[in-house]
Amino acid sequence: MSNHDPSPKSTVAGGAAPADAQRRVSPQSPTRPRSSSTSLHDAGPLGGVRVLEFASLAPAPFACTLLSDLGADVLRVTNPTDRGLTAAPHPGDPLDRGRTVVALDLKQPDGLGAALDLAARADVLVEGMRPGVMERLGLGPDACLERNPRLIYARMTGWGQDGPFAPRAGHDINYLALSGALEPLGPPGAPPSPPLNYVADFGGGGMLLAVGVLAALVERERSGRGQVVDAAMTDGAALISGIVHGLHARGLWRRERGGNLFDGSAPFYATYECSDGGYVAVGAIEPQFYVELIGRLGLAERIDVARQHDRSAWPQTARQLAEAFAARPRDRWAELFAESDACVTPVLTPWEAAGHPHNAARGTFTTVDGHVQPAPAPRFSRTPAADPPLPPRALDSAEGYW
Repeated sequence: MSNHDPSPKSTVAGGAAPADAQRRVSPQSPTRPRSSSTSLHDAGPLGGVRVLEFASLAPAPFACTLLSDLGADVLRVTNPTDRGLTAAPHPGDPLDRGRTVVALDLKQPDGLGAALDLAARADVLVEGMRPGVMERLGLGPDACLERNPRLIYARMTGWGQDGPFAPRAGHDINYLALSGALEPLGPPGAPPSPPLNYVADFGGGGMLLAVGVLAALVERERSGRGQVVDAAMTDGAALISGIVHGLHARGLWRRERGGNLFDGSAPFYATYECSDGGYVAVGAIEPQFYVELIGRLGLAERIDVARQHDRSAWPQTARQLAEAFAARPRDRWAELFAESDACVTPVLTPWEAAGHPHNAARGTFTTVDGHVQPAPAPRFSRTPAADPPLPPRALDSAEGYW
């Protein structure tokens, strides 16, 4: 995990956003009026949908953040004896925002009874335990669907609810490895490089779970019945890597790392260091964008743009581009390419991104209880999401909720 560096590096790429572009909220001053319900908010296309979340790490909370951002009323159940990351929601953590939180001891009859009562009134239940844990607690799909036949019971695991690896522990890197998504990542001649835990945990896990929940809610409108959604990070990581399978089927992807279009080998799809130690990202794939790139770098007389896809020319072209970008600082290149279709952008740190003029203009980031974090997405013309989302709120008891 990167250390937080709040200091801006430039006004072009990482300076402070205009004051009106940084939206703020406090628990006492929501931007939209509260309804008479117990929900933190009702705005958004999922307004009125009740989600019961059982505390877990990373992918399932991310899915519930997406649902909350879109207007769902998310109630998180935590373990009163837990002292880990799931115990105390933090207003600066996007995976905790927009929640109401209550502690229930599920191993005690009253805690279990309260959880079953909540499941009976919920539209969606989300859990991220190992297979069998919820059943042993008395909160498995059979018990909950018996109380509430319309319930969407969403399960988030690494390996899935069945299969030889189902009961085993794992993390993002393991799910990427087994799905085939990890091996193509990284430079040739070096070990594969995990892309933080973006792909399996969040893209292949949380995002896939949210899609499954939304699909099940749509289907319920036709059938009137709930069902179980089995979202596995391994399945999702494999699904995300479909582009590689498609390129390989067309003969456009080499099995070995290096020499492929999107793996950093192509000089027109790579990052380059600048004179100040910053980086720019280049994505000039289309021929007209490549011509624009070479022209703006002043290399039109030295680089034959007709050989863009000639892999034998890539190493020399990459060296020439590297020399050119090394001559100026990152933010100077950002200025020179700002009005261009050459597909060149500064590589920003997570702490700089909110200050970039484009992100500030769109409100891509928001401020929750004084903490900058990504804003809800996507945008809706008729039923916009609550903006900005609210920090988590704790309850002493779940009695009377919903």
